[in-house]
Amino acid sequence: MGKLQLALIAGGKSSEREVSLKSGTQVFQALNKAKYDIRRYDPLTDLGRLVQDAKELDAALIIMHGRGGEDGSMQGLLDLLEIPYQGSGVLASALAMNKELSKTIYQIAGLKVPASLAFTREKAPSPQEIETKLGLPVVIKPVNEGSSIGITKAETLTALEIGLAAAFALDSRVLVEEFIQGTEVTGGVLGNAQLQALPLVEIIPASTYAFFDYEAKYQPGASQEICPARLDANLTRRAQECAITAHQALGCRGYSRTDMMVKDGEIYVLETNTIPGMTATSLFPQGAKAAGLDFPTLLDTLINLALEKN
Repeated sequence: MGKLQLALIAGGKSSEREVSLKSGTQVFQALNKAKYDIRRYDPLTDLGRLVQDAKELDAALIIMHGRGGEDGSMQGLLDLLEIPYQGSGVLASALAMNKELSKTIYQIAGLKVPASLAFTREKAPSPQEIETKLGLPVVIKPVNEGSSIGITKAETLTALEIGLAAAFALDSRVLVEEFIQGTEVTGGVLGNAQLQALPLVEIIPASTYAFFDYEAKYQPGASQEICPARLDANLTRRAQECAITAHQALGCRGYSRTDMMVKDGEIYVLETNTIPGMTATSLFPQGAKAAGLDFPTLLDTLINLALEKN
């Protein structure tokens, strides 16, 4: 049997392009070259070549984050080209990317979420009205961005006004959430029909960061990550169940990673990533490693899940 013809797709034109390219390089290095003939594509320049090569490709790994890669766009193209790919399809990808809609779905599924307001610039409440409804501090988020891009924490009305302007510069719709002070954990889920909840990862940003923002995520040494998370057995089980419930409620496939805050025994679901960070030291691979899957084996597993018939 010959090698699997694998498309490795990374880059694109979102604000997370550089992170995607670095992740793509690490994935390329970790893939078993005896199993895969790997062709690399950057959607910024190579979409035409990807379309031309489609009939020769057996599967694709989408190593992209943010718009154009994690929001269902690339998934839709690959569906049209009939190329199997790891992870969620168009609908689940789009829903998970939209922080407002995903919160609604979490609540329907019985998950607890932070109190929030969502609005456009034209219908935005005043900072004073937001404080009255949610208190301070709050977290301000563009509805459709990833990697904490455009997200700010506001402890004053002035900071809230500045944060709203920053978020509206990136998106036409903004979500403002109450700030939950607690233990931040993230839970990976792996599988198609049979789901496996991976060990939780606890995230501790350095004291210089107000929260787990973009720099805290990607600056080496900026955050401490502990796997498995230091929660008791009951909280661990409940958080893993929340991750699986979020995965299923959104209609995810293959894998996902759900971020949560734990406070006073309550678990608040924040958001779900349908293409989690994919370097050997990223959060999802850390959970997989704790479950006995090293990085190359994890990639093999994702490719096998992509090839499974729905």
